[in-house]
Amino acid sequence: MPDASYLEWPFLEDHHRVLARDLRAWAEANVRPMEKEVHGKTDVDEICIRLTRMLGEAGWLKLCVPAAYGGAHEELDVRSIALGREILGYYLGLADFSFVMQGLGTGAITLFGSDEIREQYLPKVATGEYLAALAMSEPQGGSDVAALETTATLDGNHFVLNGRKTWISNGGIADLYVVIARTGEAPGAKGLSAFVVDGDNPGLKIAERIDVMAPHPLAELSFEDCRVPASHLLGEPGDGFKIAMANLDIFRTTVGGSALGLARRALDEALAYAKTRKAFGQVIGDFQLIQAKLADMAVKVDAMALLIYRSAWTKDVKKVRVTRESSMAKLFATEYAQEVVDEAVQIFGGQGVRVGQKVEELYRDIRALRIYEGTSEVQKLVIAGQTMAAHAAEAQAG
Repeated sequence: MPDASYLEWPFLEDHHRVLARDLRAWAEANVRPMEKEVHGKTDVDEICIRLTRMLGEAGWLKLCVPAAYGGAHEELDVRSIALGREILGYYLGLADFSFVMQGLGTGAITLFGSDEIREQYLPKVATGEYLAALAMSEPQGGSDVAALETTATLDGNHFVLNGRKTWISNGGIADLYVVIARTGEAPGAKGLSAFVVDGDNPGLKIAERIDVMAPHPLAELSFEDCRVPASHLLGEPGDGFKIAMANLDIFRTTVGGSALGLARRALDEALAYAKTRKAFGQVIGDFQLIQAKLADMAVKVDAMALLIYRSAWTKDVKKVRVTRESSMAKLFATEYAQEVVDEAVQIFGGQGVRVGQKVEELYRDIRALRIYEGTSEVQKLVIAGQTMAAHAAEAQAG
């Protein structure tokens, strides 16, 4: 079992400790048995639908919506979501994926939806009846949200969407998509809006299913004269960029939580192997070079957790934007989790690259986290911009 001493840190409260205890027990009983079943499969739609239903039936998806619509907390609690991702990711990447997509896919509805829209979708997301997705990235615009080209034109009491979205998680199996499209109120980021599009809308087509090294439901979407009721607009016209950034302000921190879960599992796998694998007449854990690797891995894991739960605590308790803190958490955790997993593979030697080994699965799972929800390079730009702006403000005030 992974180290749990961090749960006593002051960033977390008693209800988080109860959550961690209960979710870990549930995952041990329900998710761990699925590890061998899932490994290496490329057709993962059924597995993710099943995991979402399981999570909903067990009540864990209540963490992804507010209490007024069947959720666990009055507002989304970032620490709870990060803990959920960490613990589920420790057991199975697809369990983490199925959990967080319910929140990421509907965060914009929670933050900016009308009461009617929230009532229509959020209770079914909380039970796992509906699967959610966020459709923002495009073939020519990933991290550059302001460059999006998909259009939404008002036609009576409907908006008509045309364009393409790609790298859409849950694409092809989602019951609802939050779509960011250009309505043209102003150039660039100020001319975007957000809409809720039903998965069975006849104007929404699955243009392509995308296969990646760590398989999960992923697709390119095509919108062809896709008519969406004007009531499905989130916020006001032109609010799309603000909505997208507010959503990421909550969920970017939790990407670090996912990376932390993968890194903890890699460290535990490496520790167990180092205690049993023998070479040159002794277990490899007795060699100082292996001990140095394990020490570096342990330090990185704790440092990740400090940045992640600092960011989550700041958002939950201080109720302020955490653009800088969440980017730091995401950047550090994903970069160093990659190193921790890589060292685990190295400790396993040839066995580490063998299909069927957990560390080989972790090696594939961790790589995408340095790319999605803003690449590491983009996080550095964000952190630098925030740091320079704070320095300039302090200088002016002084």
